[in-house]
Amino acid sequence: MAGLYIHIPYCRQKCHYCNFYSLASRKYRELLPEALQQEMILQKDYLTGETLHTIYIGGGTPTVYPPQVIAEIILAATKQFKTDARAEINIEANPDDLLPDYLHQLRKTPVNRLSIGIQSFHDDDLHYLNRNHSAANAYQAIRNALAAGFDNLNVDLIYGIPGLTDKKWGENIKTVLDFHIPHISAYALTVEPGTALDKLINKKKLPPVEEQQAADQFVMLMEMMAAAGYEHYEISNFCKPGQYARHNTSYWQGISYLGIGPSAHAFDGRSRQWNVSNLEAWLQGIRSHKPAFEREILSPAQQLNEYVMTSLRTMWGTDLQTIQSRFGAGFRQMVLQQAASFQKQGLVFINEDIITLTQRGKLFADGIAAELFVEDSEKTLPE
Repeated sequence: MAGLYIHIPYCRQKCHYCNFYSLASRKYRELLPEALQQEMILQKDYLTGETLHTIYIGGGTPTVYPPQVIAEIILAATKQFKTDARAEINIEANPDDLLPDYLHQLRKTPVNRLSIGIQSFHDDDLHYLNRNHSAANAYQAIRNALAAGFDNLNVDLIYGIPGLTDKKWGENIKTVLDFHIPHISAYALTVEPGTALDKLINKKKLPPVEEQQAADQFVMLMEMMAAAGYEHYEISNFCKPGQYARHNTSYWQGISYLGIGPSAHAFDGRSRQWNVSNLEAWLQGIRSHKPAFEREILSPAQQLNEYVMTSLRTMWGTDLQTIQSRFGAGFRQMVLQQAASFQKQGLVFINEDIITLTQRGKLFADGIAAELFVEDSEKTLPE
């Protein structure tokens, strides 16, 4: 079982907060689909014959391409990789692209899940983020998607935006719930170094992000989603019972995946690799049949840390028995000892060898995971 991620780097305009590799340009756009298909051939051995159970087309904005091109890319993937007939095939989309005709054509492709980058249903928030769509586009995109028969939907929201009051944030959540969307991904607005948002805040052209506001709105989110019967199955993800995002859940469960396209990452449990974040260099590598990527072989300590970092974010938690069987009793004891200190602080639960975050612990998930990491120098601990 494995996943395939396909990166489409093109956007119509760059959002101020975005630190993913994307281009507000049309340069080489006509060359990308064929190059993606060629990279699948060059990199197919990475998954050692495993069957794909998810294909995720992300970006950027994949919907800058017409549905026929999306279908060709998916068909190429299913030719190069054994693919489960019930595979989840997801595409990210911006609201302004989801017009009735586009969705009608997309419905004819193998795509069976849509992830819509709404972010907010308020125009002032969208302006702050430099999103390309309006609040009216956001509402209409969801209506259009549902009318076209896409009921397996995810909606992305962002909280902690300066000017996003708790009242407005509650309205955003309620709007998604009123549409009965089965899956919601919600992220705190973060200011990544080098982004347009970082520069504009430093120049005092935009108000700064307040951590306390984001924390308070995350708590609001958790409470409203729980009251609506949604499962908080990963720090940033909520769904109706059992309707998990299969592709991203694979990441958190350590299942192998291959990334295709500039800047795309891959992971097989023992190594990780990432393509060059430069479209021209990536294209040149494909033309020369020498893909431009870097690879890192993970030490046992790094593999353990990867497992802790991803598993602790989920409602299934970090399994101490898994740590012992995969990495040894020494590592298990180290993680348990550190987790016990967080248990005393009310930040984690430890129950039947499973470590999970409490609601308050979810506010500090990354910091807690980092404290559970082990050093490479400790990788030869005795059993």
